[in-house]
Amino acid sequence: MEFDFVIVGAGSAGCVLANRLTADGRYRVALIEAGGRDSNPWIHIPVGYFKTMDNPRTDWRYRTAPDHGLNGRSIPWPRGKVLGGSSSINGLLYVRGQAEDYDHWRQLGNEGWSWDDVLPFFRRAESWQGPWLGTGDSRGRKGPLVVSPSGVRREIVDLWMEAAVAAGYRRNPDYNDGDQEGVGYVQQTVVRGRRCSTAVAYLRPARKRRNLEVFVKTLVERLVFVDGRVSGLKVVSGDRRLDITARREVVLCAGAIGSPQILMLSGVGVGEELQRHGIGVRRELAGVGRNLQDHLQARPVFRTDLSTVNVETDNIFRQARIALRYLLKRDGPMSMAASLGTGFLKTCSGLATPDIQFHIQPFSADSLTEGTHRFSAFTSSVTQLRPESRGEIRLSTSSIHDHPEIHPNYLATDNDCRTIVEGIRIARRISRCEPLKSRITGEHAPGDDVPLDDDEATLEWARNTSTTIYHPSGTCKMGRDPMAVVNPRLAVHGVEGLRVADASIMPTLVSGNTNAPAVMIGEKASAMILEDARQ
Repeated sequence: MEFDFVIVGAGSAGCVLANRLTADGRYRVALIEAGGRDSNPWIHIPVGYFKTMDNPRTDWRYRTAPDHGLNGRSIPWPRGKVLGGSSSINGLLYVRGQAEDYDHWRQLGNEGWSWDDVLPFFRRAESWQGPWLGTGDSRGRKGPLVVSPSGVRREIVDLWMEAAVAAGYRRNPDYNDGDQEGVGYVQQTVVRGRRCSTAVAYLRPARKRRNLEVFVKTLVERLVFVDGRVSGLKVVSGDRRLDITARREVVLCAGAIGSPQILMLSGVGVGEELQRHGIGVRRELAGVGRNLQDHLQARPVFRTDLSTVNVETDNIFRQARIALRYLLKRDGPMSMAASLGTGFLKTCSGLATPDIQFHIQPFSADSLTEGTHRFSAFTSSVTQLRPESRGEIRLSTSSIHDHPEIHPNYLATDNDCRTIVEGIRIARRISRCEPLKSRITGEHAPGDDVPLDDDEATLEWARNTSTTIYHPSGTCKMGRDPMAVVNPRLAVHGVEGLRVADASIMPTLVSGNTNAPAVMIGEKASAMILEDARQ
């Protein structure tokens, strides 16, 4: 049970590392995954997130603590617990974020993480299957991760885009080309009508290599230290407890919840917090579990006289017809990402870059797991791209078998509140522009009880109904300040033989969905690890 590198977490970044670190055959690598294999057929059907979220076989099924910003509500936080991690259960949207996001990381002291630095890794990861939409060379053509334009078009989404243009916003054919602002159809990680998770793109070809061993349904209890250096892991697999040794490094890719939890259970974190749970302090690091950021989404819903997925799936016969279409042609509603249209817009003209994102969905539901509404409607979901609010992950017990406490601390600043209110107002204003207005038969939510210009009532509706859009990050942040957990080469400060490479290292949340940036982090981490190993 001895390897050169041990990777914890076979998610968006972990599968990338498993592939890249084993490519030349020089190093022996172990990949440790708490979940099982990605054999559930719903994982590979794009619309399968309806079945895999809140499913204990594929989802960690985290819940937040009651949150003051949500009027004391506790909400689900789905995270993938399966090969591919959240890339196996997410909504399939491919969004890199703004160039300015990464330039800001560099300005915070993280050399090597500007837009110009990370763009080659985005390109290395990607196999863009659509037309050349932009004017530059920002897209990749030969990477493992297939990214394609949405293959589904819906009239209600087209009308929303036309209404947005009528409201003064512009179209953008490629929001991943460096200039994000505007409205357009989404880009998605789909290949020939099937999900392209990192388990499919990166891990599947790598598993043929003799120098990679994959452990599934294996939970990391803690890191093992020898003379101040991480030398391996103690894991539990079924009824067996195993010691796994890393000759060179352990790389945590367990995500924004799992990575800080493993660090804290291993004695790395806030000493007072660790001691409260009877854990000896190996390394005092004030930032472990702190700096938690997430995108909160408000979900305005509008009734329409057009056909939407709600009414197209309201009986078993229609569902069977859609399933048959997917089996024969790999298209139709079952090939659809969680959103079809998107928009990156500004809440006021003085902003340098967009601060809100729309997800336009030709369906509506109170939650994905409860099914769609019984009337025809679409959703104009809106989220603040760069929240100021910061939360934290805390241990609930000293056992890896118990979920940690999640405190998102949503809507904790005046700017966050103003931005979400204005984003909701923009969604409602676009709905009142033609050609969309005449096809809307009523506003289901927020509804007539919340006047358009009533900030207080709008904010209260947001607090009572908003939920996560599944982008936790920042809990092992990269930097050189006292709250930083890893340095720009992703090595944990003051701990030898240990790195973190997942969305938890983001010092600030990127402006968009986080799967593509997590894959990029895996690509860049693997390049740095191999470079350091050869020295």
